[in-house]
Amino acid sequence: MSKHLLFSVLGPLLGLFIISLGNGFISSITSLKLDAEGTSDVMIGFVSSCYFIGLALGAIFSDRLILRIGHIRAYSGFASLTAITFLLQGLYFDPWFWACLRLVNGWAIIGIFLIVESWLLLSSDQKMRGRLLAIYMIAFYGSGMFGQISLGIMSEWDEMIPFVLAGILGSLSVLPMVILPRISPEIKEVRPLGIKALFDMSPTGVMACFVSGITIAAVYALFPIYFQRMGLNIHQVGQLMACVILGAMVLQYPIGRWSDHQDRQVVLISLSIFCAVLTLGILFFPATHLLLMVLFFLIGGGIFAVYPVAVSHATDRATIEQLIPSIQGLLLINSIGSVFSPFAISALMSVMGNKGLFWVFFVINIALAIFLMNRRQIRPAPEPVAPFVTATQMSPIGAEIRITEQLEQATIQQREANTDESNTKS
Repeated sequence: MSKHLLFSVLGPLLGLFIISLGNGFISSITSLKLDAEGTSDVMIGFVSSCYFIGLALGAIFSDRLILRIGHIRAYSGFASLTAITFLLQGLYFDPWFWACLRLVNGWAIIGIFLIVESWLLLSSDQKMRGRLLAIYMIAFYGSGMFGQISLGIMSEWDEMIPFVLAGILGSLSVLPMVILPRISPEIKEVRPLGIKALFDMSPTGVMACFVSGITIAAVYALFPIYFQRMGLNIHQVGQLMACVILGAMVLQYPIGRWSDHQDRQVVLISLSIFCAVLTLGILFFPATHLLLMVLFFLIGGGIFAVYPVAVSHATDRATIEQLIPSIQGLLLINSIGSVFSPFAISALMSVMGNKGLFWVFFVINIALAIFLMNRRQIRPAPEPVAPFVTATQMSPIGAEIRITEQLEQATIQQREANTDESNTKS
C-alpha cells in the first residue's frame, strides 16, 4: 500500500478508532447501569433497541444530510452529537431519557460510518479494497476490544467519569478528520434490493443475515447484563466482552477461507450447530473464569462469522448489477434483526431468568440450522465465485468496499459460463 493512499485514509480511520473506543464501553456501561439501578428487563431491552433503531434510520436517511452539508462538516456534527449524548447520559439518569439519547447516538454513529466508508471507497480502486477493508476491521474491532478492556479501569472511578471520557473521545475524533484529509469523497444514492428480490435470489443469505442481526445485537446489549448477574465484577465483564470481540476479529478470516473450499451452506449449518453447542456449554459447564473466556472467544468467532459468510453465499448467486444492491439489502435485513433483538430477548429473560438469553440463542441457532438443511435439499449452494472477504456490519454505502476486483471479475466469468451452458443446452 502506497504512502499516499495510507495518508489519505489515516484521518478517517483514526477518527473512527477514537470515537469507537468511547462508543464501545458506553454500550456496555449503559446496560450495566440500567441493570444496577433495578430497571426492568423489558425496559433495558427497549433502551438497547433504540440504539439499533437509530442505526437503521441513519443508514437510510443520513446520506442526504451528508450530501447537503459536506463530509467534514457532517462528520464534525455527528461526532459532536455523539459526544453530547454521552455527556447527557452521565448528567441525568432516566431510562426513557436514555432511550432517546441512545436513539440519537445510533443515528449519529452510523453517519460517522457512512463518511468513513465512503472515504475509503474514494481513496482506493478495487485492487486495494481488500487491504483497506482489513485495516478498517482492525480499527473497528480493535477499538471495541480496547473499549471493553477499559471497563475494569473505569470501574474504580466516579460513575460520571466514563461518560465524560467518552465525550472527550467523541470530540477528539474530529481532529484527525479536519487536519489530515485533503480530498472530499462523494456519496452515492443507496438503492438496496427489496426483501422479496433478495429472498428470491438467496433465502439462505436473507435468513442467516437476519439471525446474525439478532445475535450480534444481543451480544452488545445483553451479554454485559448476563455477566453482571453471574456475580462478576466490572473488570471481569470487560475481559469477557473483549474475548467475544477478539474471537470475532481472529476467527472470521479462517472460517471465511474454509467457506471458499467448502459449500457455504454447509459452513453456515456448521456455524449454527457450533454456536448452539457452545450455548449449552455456557448453560451447563462449571462457570470458571478461564473456561468462560474460552467459550465466549469461540462463540464470538462463530456469531460474528455468520454475517460475512451469508453475504458471500448470497453474492455467489448475484449478477454483476446485483452485487452492491444485494449487499446493501442484506445489511438492512441484518439491521431489522438488530432492532427487535434486545427488546424481544430481554422480555423472554424477564420470564425465563438470566439463562433465558442462551436458551434463546440455542433455539435460534438450531432453527437456523434446520432451515438451512431444508434449503440445501431444495436448492444446493452454488460454487463460490470469489474468495471470501472479511466484513463487519457496515453502512449501506460502505457495502461497496466488499466489491473487490476478484469478486467482480469472478461474477462476470460465472455469468459468461452460465450463458455458454444455456447456449449449449439449447
